[in-house]
Amino acid sequence: MAFSTRLLYKSRQLYGNQAVLRQEVAIPVRFYSKEASPPGLKGDEILKNIFVEVKNKFETALGIFRKEKITIDPDDPAAVSQYANVMKTAREKAGLFSESQRIKYTIETRTQGIQDVRTYLLTLKEIRSKRGLTDELGAEAMMMGALDKVEKEIKKPLMRDDKKSMALLTAEFDKINKKLGIRKEDLPKYEEQLELKIAKAQLEELKKDALEAMETQKKREEFKDEAMPDVKSLDIRNFI
Repeated sequence: MAFSTRLLYKSRQLYGNQAVLRQEVAIPVRFYSKEASPPGLKGDEILKNIFVEVKNKFETALGIFRKEKITIDPDDPAAVSQYANVMKTAREKAGLFSESQRIKYTIETRTQGIQDVRTYLLTLKEIRSKRGLTDELGAEAMMMGALDKVEKEIKKPLMRDDKKSMALLTAEFDKINKKLGIRKEDLPKYEEQLELKIAKAQLEELKKDALEAMETQKKREEFKDEAMPDVKSLDIRNFI
């Protein structure tokens, strides 16, 4: 019991700094646009409002985690699904972005002002790489190949405002989607799969951090004869 209690202190630090809330409370500064701010506010007042808003969102999300049981078992599909549902509830209650919404927001902000399609696609590739997403189907290479085909046909770089030529590229992309079995109506399913993948990765990180914390404590003289508890038996609600 003493071992678990001592572990609690270390886990408070890990919990606050690692997987659970690190991404969930990430709120882009551009979210607070001029239109969203009351007129006449000074810079320091705007910053104060942003701080209060972020603080409220954080506390709302944290309140969900204090109520819901999370089992740190990334190898159990049921535990992964439960964790994903808890994260979804926290996001919805706190008004936070999901991973797919964050990706969409990043794409919109990073590609704003890009006029040619090639730069646009290369930017998408950079975003995917930086977010740690893999192109398992090889769709990027196919899309660039489609762009090469269209640009060869129109004999100039394809611009995003060229509606006629963009229609040619869209037709090529439709062929790629059909070949890969990607349907627009299946997008919610893909988003769910992405959230489960993220939930599993975060549980793996939580498990790793918990094991490292216990190993560190076990090296101390007062705990050398105590057996480490099973990570799955830990209740995160006690660590907040």
